[in-house]
Amino acid sequence: MPENIEQFYRSVDERVSELESRHGERLNCRKGCSSCCVDGITVFEFEAENIRSKHAELLKNGSPHPEGACAFLDSEGACRIYEDRPYVCRTQGLPLRWLDELEGRTVEYRDICPLNEEGDEPLESIGPEDCLTLGEFEGRLAHLENIRSDGRSRRISLRDLFSNS
Repeated sequence: MPENIEQFYRSVDERVSELESRHGERLNCRKGCSSCCVDGITVFEFEAENIRSKHAELLKNGSPHPEGACAFLDSEGACRIYEDRPYVCRTQGLPLRWLDELEGRTVEYRDICPLNEEGDEPLESIGPEDCLTLGEFEGRLAHLENIRSDGRSRRISLRDLFSNS
């Protein structure tokens, strides 16, 4: 049986939990911290369907947060769909790493939310296992979307999920 969205989110949350335990002292992300919650975030259609099915009342009768920040933030900067937030939102703030090909060689890049840069170890010296390596989860996410959409995937703006936006 193919993986479903809940299984996918559980596996993401398990990995995120491991990294949060490892980097607890450095992470300043808390309820109401919304500097990563930017406007214009898009998700695959099946993630949008998940939000639609679990937050129909909010999407029909609620209003999106004013433009400039994520549509799902409330007036205090907290997420109104936190339990059902999309993949991209589940991984914000963590030390990220990705590999890219540059002039025939593999180059590693790293990034972290500026609010989480301070820590005992510089980002560059953290072991690869202590970063969220981009690629695996994104590949699984794309695979789930391709199964659902027969290869015709499309992305939906979070703001566009609201009936009155």
